[in-house]
Amino acid sequence: MLAPMIPAVLIFLATYFVIAIGKLPGYRIDRAGAALLGATMMVAFGVLSIDEAYAAIDMDTITLLLGMMIVVANLRLSGFFRLVAATVTQRAGHPLLLLAGIVLTAGVLSAFLVNDAICLVMTPLVLDLVQRLDRNPVPYLLAVAMASNAGSVATITGNPQNMIIGSLSHIPYGRFTAELAPIAGAALLVTILLIALVYRQEFLAGARFAPVKAKEPHYHGPLAVKSVLITLAMVGFFFAGFPVAEVAIVGGALLLFTRRVKPAKVYFDIDWPLLVMFIGLFVVVAGVEKAVLTPQAIAEVGRLDLASVPILAGITAVLSNLVSNVPAVLVLRPFVTNLADPEKAWLVVAMASTLAGNFTLVGSVANLIVAERARSGGVTISFSEYFKVGAPLTLLTLALGAWWLA
Repeated sequence: MLAPMIPAVLIFLATYFVIAIGKLPGYRIDRAGAALLGATMMVAFGVLSIDEAYAAIDMDTITLLLGMMIVVANLRLSGFFRLVAATVTQRAGHPLLLLAGIVLTAGVLSAFLVNDAICLVMTPLVLDLVQRLDRNPVPYLLAVAMASNAGSVATITGNPQNMIIGSLSHIPYGRFTAELAPIAGAALLVTILLIALVYRQEFLAGARFAPVKAKEPHYHGPLAVKSVLITLAMVGFFFAGFPVAEVAIVGGALLLFTRRVKPAKVYFDIDWPLLVMFIGLFVVVAGVEKAVLTPQAIAEVGRLDLASVPILAGITAVLSNLVSNVPAVLVLRPFVTNLADPEKAWLVVAMASTLAGNFTLVGSVANLIVAERARSGGVTISFSEYFKVGAPLTLLTLALGAWWLA
């Protein structure tokens, strides 16, 4: 028994260590590389056979994520997001209205189009706008990151961890949304209130500004219409109960059938390292499950009373901040599936793992995307600047979410 257990544990710990810190000091390996290396070592050391490694990969999750990335890439290339940003700009005559517009736009788009992608496209648009208005850009950029996390709670397609949970739990898209959309909505309202309170001089001092004339957005009308129509059709099929992964990849494939966009431009927008990391993590976690998680071990962990919503939410939130939310979800999988009500437990994990991403600047990939894109635009978001809003926001929204699901 110890023969496969020792390498499985060492490989697991080494992989999760690199994922937790982002990269290995002194080496070029990143999270995706660590996950892939860990997966291959599980096979090389005989913890899993190659067939078991293939079987461990949840292709529904990979397919769903790939399909949604293609859809978002087409929406971006068509100029859809620039049109949305211009519309919000033209209607905002007060900093508080602009904040609310940014939060609601980022939150709603993230619910259906993957929060990481929304941060990628919205950050430069928001930064350009607030700099032309001569406002402090930091609270508006915080709004993009925090609202994208909060809004993505609402649906299976909101973020990568929800995609995994949707695939593992088989909870219908409509039911998932009905349970978690109220939490997402409340979290978006709390986001607006907290940012406005922390930055009172910016939002509550009574200062107005003349609506700045938005730059004429560059967009391709036919492609924008086609992309939006296919996206709306996909969402309709999601709620109608069709398999989410199938709908997403069919929608993405249809958008590749075009005379207007070179496929290379779409492929460039796909986050291939994220897909590689998912594949590797599925195999690494499967190796640990096979070698270490015996029924006795699972029963011991079960003594933590994971059926309790507050306890499961707390453990999920802490674990998500230690190793990131996607790895946390995969670690919790064998324990959640053995609970008396796994569907409710999965909803708690989805809520807590997502909202926990708002706790610190490094709590989610969405936060890091906003920080990096802001830095390239000459704006620095410090850890402490983020934390003074993110920490209370996370604690309040986790409490609201736990109360609602309990």
